[in-house]
Amino acid sequence: MKTKEITTTNLSDFGYRERRMLLELLNAWEEHGLPKDFYEEEVECVMNKNSGYVFLTNSEYQVSMMNGDKLEIWHHCGNCGHEGFYEDCQLNEDGCNECIPMEENNDH
Repeated sequence: MKTKEITTTNLSDFGYRERRMLLELLNAWEEHGLPKDFYEEEVECVMNKNSGYVFLTNSEYQVSMMNGDKLEIWHHCGNCGHEGFYEDCQLNEDGCNECIPMEENNDH
């Protein structure tokens, strides 16, 4: 049995809304560049078919998405699975602000 893919890079799978999101991503990249810590190797445009999110990814599996009118890295905590932009998911060597109590974060 074939597993249904959740993401696609096939632009023919993108609807009108997703193509508009892609244009916003590309315009932001053109005008402001990629986020500072986002590697520019094998950058691809991807759509998540379940969520409808459109984002950029690279050979390091980093994700960059629009946060308002600028591109920012989407973070994912490998410890607890929490994810979000930096203000929501602040990663450190032990996890993130969700799985490590704030008092412990301040000690590092």
